[in-house]
Amino acid sequence: MTKFGCSLLCEQTPTKQLVGDAVGIEEAGFDFAVISDHYFPWTETLGHSAYAWSVLGGIAQATERIGLMTFVTCPTFRYHPAVVAQKAATVGLMSDGRFTLGVGAGERLNEHIVGQGWPSVDVRHEMLAEALEIIRELFAGNYFNYQGQYFTVDSARLYEMPEQGVPIGVAASGPRACDLAIKYGDGLVSDQPVGEVVARFKANGGASKPVYGQIPVSYGPDAEECKQFAYKMWNWGTAGWKVMSELPGPVNFEASAKTVRPDDVAQMVPHGPDLGTYLDTVQQWVDMGFTHMSFCQIGPDRQRAFHDWAKREFLPALRDRFGS
Repeated sequence: MTKFGCSLLCEQTPTKQLVGDAVGIEEAGFDFAVISDHYFPWTETLGHSAYAWSVLGGIAQATERIGLMTFVTCPTFRYHPAVVAQKAATVGLMSDGRFTLGVGAGERLNEHIVGQGWPSVDVRHEMLAEALEIIRELFAGNYFNYQGQYFTVDSARLYEMPEQGVPIGVAASGPRACDLAIKYGDGLVSDQPVGEVVARFKANGGASKPVYGQIPVSYGPDAEECKQFAYKMWNWGTAGWKVMSELPGPVNFEASAKTVRPDDVAQMVPHGPDLGTYLDTVQQWVDMGFTHMSFCQIGPDRQRAFHDWAKREFLPALRDRFGS
């Protein structure tokens, strides 16, 4: 049965609002909430950049039931993987075991800021593999030393872990990252409808593991207004991951979106009040094998209306069609 959640987008939302939005997600009846981990917003229009791990501490205390997850954090540039392991264990404890650590190879937008350059994707995957080895060993609770090509750990140990442990979801949009998810992950994560990657994961030991997807949505009573609003706020999202992972700053994303049209955004963002539009989009992802779907409502001032609609109409319809 499919689980349904909401995305907390640190790039579009004022910091203090994020905790209240998480409470709204729980009250609406969603199963989980995911949170982005950025240093920069995608564009100047979005205009925010909360530190996700501080926000997670507040959310862990303000909510009681929903699962929580980073979607996703990069444990190789801004953060040393040993520190990511400690942060994940702490959030797991504060949330009484409701936290899943979602990790990925990162994007230049957020990781170049520490001055270590931006290597090729092959190197980024090698770094992520080392980071996952370190995090896995530290989650085991023993003293750990490590001397890799990219990271060193000198006699580290985590003294506190949630009894349930901390599951790890690995982001993948292609076969190389998928193989890391197969080797190290308790689940697969993708904000792209990559059916072939999901099939590869499931065929190699992931058949019973969760697969997390994300759909941007622009809900509201006026379909045309919602379409135009999505274009204003989400025009950066049409370029595809091979472009999005390489651009260095918000101004570059704005430049890349100059030729994007409202119809281009509308093709990837369900919008307006029609329930069937959203259900049909979810069906496409479920048919690819995604088991956990998170909805990213565009616009910080439109979260409450989306939660109210979800509680009243959207979630009942989703669960009627897909189970829960």
